[in-house]
Amino acid sequence: MNNVTHPWPAKHNWRYIQREAPPKRDAAERVCDFDEIYNLYDEETVRAQASRCIDCPNPPCVKQGCPLQNRIPEWLALTADGRFLEAAALSRSTSNMPEICSRVCPQDRLCEGACVLNARSEPVSIGAIERFINEYAFAHQDVNGSVVAPNGFEVAVVGSGPGGIACADELSKLGYAVAVFEAQDRAGGLLVNGIPSFKLEKTVVDRRLELLKRHGVTFRNRVRIGRDVSLSVLRGQFDAVYLAIGAQKPKELEIKGAELDGVFHALPFLIQKNLNEPCGSKIEIKGKRVAVLGGGDTAMDCLRTALRCGAREAVCLYRRDFENMPGSRKEYFNAIEEGAQFVFLTNPVSLSGDESGKVTAARCVRMELGEPDAKGRRRPQPIPNSEFDVLVDVVLVAFGFDPVPIFAAGNADKIEVNKWGGVVVDQNQMTSVAGIFAGGDLVRGPDLVVRAVADSRKAAAGIHRYLSTLRPRV
Repeated sequence: MNNVTHPWPAKHNWRYIQREAPPKRDAAERVCDFDEIYNLYDEETVRAQASRCIDCPNPPCVKQGCPLQNRIPEWLALTADGRFLEAAALSRSTSNMPEICSRVCPQDRLCEGACVLNARSEPVSIGAIERFINEYAFAHQDVNGSVVAPNGFEVAVVGSGPGGIACADELSKLGYAVAVFEAQDRAGGLLVNGIPSFKLEKTVVDRRLELLKRHGVTFRNRVRIGRDVSLSVLRGQFDAVYLAIGAQKPKELEIKGAELDGVFHALPFLIQKNLNEPCGSKIEIKGKRVAVLGGGDTAMDCLRTALRCGAREAVCLYRRDFENMPGSRKEYFNAIEEGAQFVFLTNPVSLSGDESGKVTAARCVRMELGEPDAKGRRRPQPIPNSEFDVLVDVVLVAFGFDPVPIFAAGNADKIEVNKWGGVVVDQNQMTSVAGIFAGGDLVRGPDLVVRAVADSRKAAAGIHRYLSTLRPRV
């Protein structure tokens, strides 16, 4: 650290200071509750960990690793110097929810994965440091910021997940009156419905929503655009509209037996267990053998949630191998510690049940990886005569999501969509209809929280440019 004399130049700290993970609760303790599993660094440790950054002239953690282009080396240097509040302020200058992104971003695939230290050592603990400085700021100063005078324009934001929050935040800073429409009873979208509390406490999201309310942002829950209010009507009531409803339409399991009792989609299960709220039929887990199909972060969330709900066993059946699994490596190892099992290169081809129609087994086939597909991932291919059965009581389908159909009341505005149902936008995130913007999963398909935030910041800038040429309606 800067206030300690070392026999080596500070730029070489990474050689002598080992990467240290933040404190983590013991697996035997944490599977008994839904509390966050990581604690914060202490001040001495966070300064030492931040000092491992070598301050690259063209930092790949920023240029290639961060969709928000966060000024990572700069706030790492401030942290190493003990200037935590300044570091947090710099972090907030490029991110609307750094205390959330630091918890849910797969840093191993983003900033930390791009860190140059990977070639010689272990990367800087960017995510854990970002979480520390922002929690420090919440504890030691008012991070609310000043309220901007109204500019006379009103903008509707559809969806209160990460994209909606980021866009509302940016627009409120520019003086716009922002109303956020949420179909569910509770604001927060994916952050409260889809991400378990052991990764992101609901109080952290609530705190961020309260900051928006202090800036004048209003939330209108239990309003589904396209059912309760048409998009055309909404467009007539506001100067601009931003669509941030995400992708929550689950991909279907298209094999024999998918209709059996005991087969569920991942999101209703996660909502039911993490929020303790009904979402369809009650999904009983305690004492049962649970199979999770898929290899992404949603699959990891299902495995870890099932174990917390008393599952006899929780097994992930995934058709590719570990190296080609899309889920976060950190979440994979956390799941292993908590008792989850993984069966790689395995593809369920049918489900069977008993006389009452309850699922009892998954018929699987062994897979091998063939030639790369268009995205560079090797295609899984079945191995002949390799079938085997896995006994199951509950099957959770975590194959991912598609964009949610938003035109239940008709697409009178003729918004252009692609063949996958995603909304088409221009360089300003504006759709084919002037004044209606979109971003995040609705445009990209299922993607990361941080990319939804990046799209929404870009959309807010696009909305500002668009409305700057107009006069307020009132």
